[in-house]
Amino acid sequence: MSKLKFIDLFAGIGGLSLPFRELGMECVFSSEIDKFAVQTYNENFNEIPFGDIREISEESIPNHDLLLGGFPCQAFSIAGKRKGFNDDRGNLFYEIVRGRLSKLRNN
Repeated sequence: MSKLKFIDLFAGIGGLSLPFRELGMECVFSSEIDKFAVQTYNENFNEIPFGDIREISEESIPNHDLLLGGFPCQAFSIAGKRKGFNDDRGNLFYEIVRGRLSKLRNN
């Protein structure tokens, strides 16, 4: 039986993907823009995440079984300015949808 494959969008330092890795799943793609988070992710998993998901074509996202995406919540949080979809970060949710659509097109 082959390993389940996942992608890790808005990966941060990899906290969301850690339990999936521990269950034996394989991360085939990750994306993160914060340079310090990228450094830590690399230290944690010996992988360097791709950069800004908005600049990555759907075709370059590998086939996967599961999409993980801890998209930024500052646009919606009471700790932020609560601009919602009027904040660029609030629209990053659509990148999760785009990533999922790429998976459906590849199958």
